[in-house]
Amino acid sequence: MRNIIFECLNPEYLVIKLNNMMHNRKLWSWPVLLCTTVLFFLWNCGEKQQKILPKKKAITESVYTSVTIQPDSLYQAYAAVAGILDNNLVEEGDLVDKGTALLQIINTRPKLNTENARLALQLAEENYEGSSAVLKNIQDQIDAAKLSLQNDSVNYFRQKNLWDQKIGSKVEYDNRKLAYELSHKNLNSLINQYERSSLELRTQMEQASNNYKNAQESNRDFTVSSKINGRVYALFKNPGEIVNTMEPLAALGSKDVFISELLVDEVDIVKLSLGQKAIIALDAYPNEVFEAKVSKIYPKKDERSQTFKVEALFIAPPETLYPGLSGEGNIIIANRQGALTIPKEYLIDGNKVETEDGIVEIVLGLQNLEEVEVLSGIDENTYVLKPEE
Repeated sequence: MRNIIFECLNPEYLVIKLNNMMHNRKLWSWPVLLCTTVLFFLWNCGEKQQKILPKKKAITESVYTSVTIQPDSLYQAYAAVAGILDNNLVEEGDLVDKGTALLQIINTRPKLNTENARLALQLAEENYEGSSAVLKNIQDQIDAAKLSLQNDSVNYFRQKNLWDQKIGSKVEYDNRKLAYELSHKNLNSLINQYERSSLELRTQMEQASNNYKNAQESNRDFTVSSKINGRVYALFKNPGEIVNTMEPLAALGSKDVFISELLVDEVDIVKLSLGQKAIIALDAYPNEVFEAKVSKIYPKKDERSQTFKVEALFIAPPETLYPGLSGEGNIIIANRQGALTIPKEYLIDGNKVETEDGIVEIVLGLQNLEEVEVLSGIDENTYVLKPEE
């Protein structure tokens, strides 16, 4: 019995025995003969190389991507100033309008600065426009100087007429002339002083107004507001925690428009273009697939993952979506009906196949994970042999 088992497990030995049996016409026991026949058949078939004919069928080439769902217009809200968070004015999940206050930060210094700026502006306005304005005093001096000039002018020209007629003394004439000229210069000096003071006071008032507006803006910086109409997806700080300008305080985005963020390998990014269709499968919807279209291709590569980010918009989105849902997808590059195809495992060196007439170089077209399209080199009547491992 041990010899029979050995003979059944050794096909080469059985072939020799079979040849000897046929030559000597000896009768063997039927178990050995049956085992010998079966193994002889399997041994010969195992040595035969597999071959196929190319098939004409539809082929689709696509690019594989990982998928993450994010709301459209997603952004993180930061504080413009440092302080302590006084209160979160909204809850996660709340719908907000543009300009809605989200958080309030405590800092007493801006309030004091605002009040000081208001008082400075009030004083500047009073000096420039009020009833006790500095300009009013100068204006009164100008009015008095005009009266003095008018009086000195009358006296001067009267004395001049007399002097032209050789009436009166030269000293009196000179005194009248000097008084007239001094009054004229005094009036001009007061007018210049008024204009200069007016410019200075107006400038001081405008500066005070700007300082007050700036103080008001600084005070408003302690209230963080929404920049979009959307939903609050996250709040990162609790009341009482320290707030700075480097850490985000909230995350907001669209309430109903979601995008698919696709990560594409750098070897495939050159195949993509806007408008291409993407087939997406989400882990949250295991029995469904969704169609989307490529809407944006980011040109900068992520050096850590060696991938490019691509955005796609759902054609018919799922009923419920949340930020961070993940899945996988395929971006359709091309689709061709009636293409001549062979399995990828029959390729040699990427662009050659073995036929009954030897190695043939072929031209490839579309390809996916399992099959490639053959454009030229062989036809549908050419047998292709599978390469031996």
